[in-house]
Amino acid sequence: MGSIMEFLRKPWVIAPVVILLLFLALGWYWSEEPDEIAIVTPVEGTLPTIGVATTSVLINATETLLNKRGGYLSNDVTPPSVTLDNIPNWEFGVLQQIRDLAKAMRNDYSRSQTQSEADPDLEVAEPKFNVDSTAWLFPSAEGEYQEGIDAMRKYLDRLQDKSQQNAQFYARADNLNEWLSLVEKRLGSLSQRLSKARAQTRINTDLAGDKNARQSTASASEVVAETSWFKIDDNFYEARGTSWALIHFLRAAEVDFGPVLRDKNAIPTLRQVIKELEATQQNVSSPMILNGKGMGMFANHSLVMSSYIARANSAIADLRRLLDDG
Repeated sequence: MGSIMEFLRKPWVIAPVVILLLFLALGWYWSEEPDEIAIVTPVEGTLPTIGVATTSVLINATETLLNKRGGYLSNDVTPPSVTLDNIPNWEFGVLQQIRDLAKAMRNDYSRSQTQSEADPDLEVAEPKFNVDSTAWLFPSAEGEYQEGIDAMRKYLDRLQDKSQQNAQFYARADNLNEWLSLVEKRLGSLSQRLSKARAQTRINTDLAGDKNARQSTASASEVVAETSWFKIDDNFYEARGTSWALIHFLRAAEVDFGPVLRDKNAIPTLRQVIKELEATQQNVSSPMILNGKGMGMFANHSLVMSSYIARANSAIADLRRLLDDG
């Protein structure tokens, strides 16, 4: 025993152990997900500037991505962040929603019609957010995203300047519907990936509903769907990041599109979407994402997350129908 203790006291043994413990502590600290961010709401008795809530929350969400604990981790190439995967997948979920909203702002929210010119600052910002999330040098993801934030701030400043009329945000039902169609596709894909955490046989419905539909290559009438064991927690944390971003973006939409939503009697449906997404942000009490059988002894966190995502997606489909027909 004495020889073992003497061995452990050697500097060349102590130093790696201390470094390892430091890395573990940093990894744990950096893996804490950010809190909610504030939504800009108009002061009582004043008329809000349309678009300020949505633009501000997009800026704040991106800044949170870059400035949270540990900073932006997806493109780190050194330990301990290079060994982490939960927060980088969370970041990717947030980033996907930032990209979709920036696209909607450039193509729809800021334009009165298809033949109108795109806003110059949004034309700069939107491509910046689409830089590879893992790029770390020439260019770095953080640098490009910060340039996107800077361009968004210029748009926001012009939007709030009453003396300028060349920056607009058109809060129309069709514009909101365009963005929600992107959200619906993202959530649908996430729900499918999460539900495949346990192997299941599915009927192939790819061409259902159109007797003349065709596809490039033939596929089986039944397919076995299963997510790789290594991707289960990746999908789970991507879903949490996606939901975190959407909660904020939908709250901002309620501010900017309030009159439209009230006219369609759609605010309760919007709030139901938010409520379902808020359920995805519950604390995970398990030290790891469990993949138990659906009716088994142990939890299956992916199936629970899929349930919340699917219900939110169903409510979004209802919301889109209201915006179309209400």
